[in-house]
Amino acid sequence: MTESLPKSVLIGTAGHIDHGKTRLVERLTGIDTDRLPEEQARGISIDLGFAHANLGGLCAGFVDVPGHERFVRNMVAGAGGIDLALLVVAADDGVMPQTREHLDVLQLLGVSRGLVAITKIDLVEAELVELVAEEVRELTQGTFLEGAPQVRVSSRTGAGIDELRDVLGRLCGEIAWDAPRGPFRLPVDRVFSLPGRGTIVTGAAR
Repeated sequence: MTESLPKSVLIGTAGHIDHGKTRLVERLTGIDTDRLPEEQARGISIDLGFAHANLGGLCAGFVDVPGHERFVRNMVAGAGGIDLALLVVAADDGVMPQTREHLDVLQLLGVSRGLVAITKIDLVEAELVELVAEEVRELTQGTFLEGAPQVRVSSRTGAGIDELRDVLGRLCGEIAWDAPRGPFRLPVDRVFSLPGRGTIVTGAAR
């Protein structure tokens, strides 16, 4: 008998620049998705980043998207085909332009499941965290994230990370899977080469 493959799920980040998406993914997976020298030097994501982790027995892939307004096309490429959205909002900044823009993109792409991570809670008082949480609830009214879980975290101290991992695992486990899913298919978004790696293609597996 052929052993069945483990279920896998694709999680995509979304949110404004410098709200902690990349550091949050690194906390969850142990992988720094900022692979380009320019990203590491400037401390901002420019291109899509990829990571993976085991969440509740599922193989979870992460697509970390840039939050700068100039790279929204990259964000759209990364968000296409995701199963679960992780909207990231910083407690010291609140809802910002690309928070709204990325949520609109997810809506247009037909994403139907996700959650919100309120990051950098170690930088502000608890009262401000509450205000940002309410601001997020107002933002998500009428969207697929209305009533979605909110988890408050700090990537620096690790506060809330275990809770976020548990919530992600639960939501991933609730995804309805079509069986069988058919042959492997990869609509290609981009093709590029890296020294020492060769030709690389990216896309969302079907």
